[in-house]
Amino acid sequence: MPVQIRTSQNVLLEYEPASLGDRLVATLLDYLIFFGWLILAGYVANAGGRALGNYFWFFFVIAPFLLYDLLCEWLLNGQSLGKLAMSIRVVKFDGSRPGLGDYLIRWLFRLIDTRILNGVVAMVAVAANEQGQRLGDIAAGTTVVKVKAPITLDDVLHRMLPDDHVVQFPDVIALSDRDMNIVRDTLRTRHPLLLVRATERVKSVTGISSPMPADVFLQTVVADHQFMTTRGTA
Repeated sequence: MPVQIRTSQNVLLEYEPASLGDRLVATLLDYLIFFGWLILAGYVANAGGRALGNYFWFFFVIAPFLLYDLLCEWLLNGQSLGKLAMSIRVVKFDGSRPGLGDYLIRWLFRLIDTRILNGVVAMVAVAANEQGQRLGDIAAGTTVVKVKAPITLDDVLHRMLPDDHVVQFPDVIALSDRDMNIVRDTLRTRHPLLLVRATERVKSVTGISSPMPADVFLQTVVADHQFMTTRGTA
């Protein structure tokens, strides 16, 4: 069952929830990283002898182990290294990007979800919840979904436009960068219903009236907005 996320612009996005297997493999990969880190710590401790002291074990072993999930998800946009390998990510149901507070809530609940009874609580919760949420997800209003496709250079850079590009909809200048990101995300989904809803939203904000098919209209909006914001309206 797809996870439906409605953004603040009233655009409905659908994601495939990460399966229990995906999350288990991601967790196992994270544990392999822990194991490798412990081997490295043991090697360093053996080489340094007693001179390293208790501070070494706290800052080099205990603290990284405890804070790994929190710091990774915060710094890597909802992904630990295991999640990154499995192409899954933490997202919020309101369409906004999870913040440090959201990741902190998930991290605090992890003690109950995954540490107690070796993760049985988390597995039962994810399996029983239609949105694929463990207790920490429910508390933070998040879930874990599959990343639809890797980010390519074309997603990061603007598409090349000819110098003689003719702007068809100058009113698209009223759209914010956030609006345009939503339009681009919707185009990537190629979902007919989402394309229609995004088109209606753009028309309501800009006042544009056009008989173009939804996908062609949105592609034209993206091109016009890019041209006007990067080369001016003169």
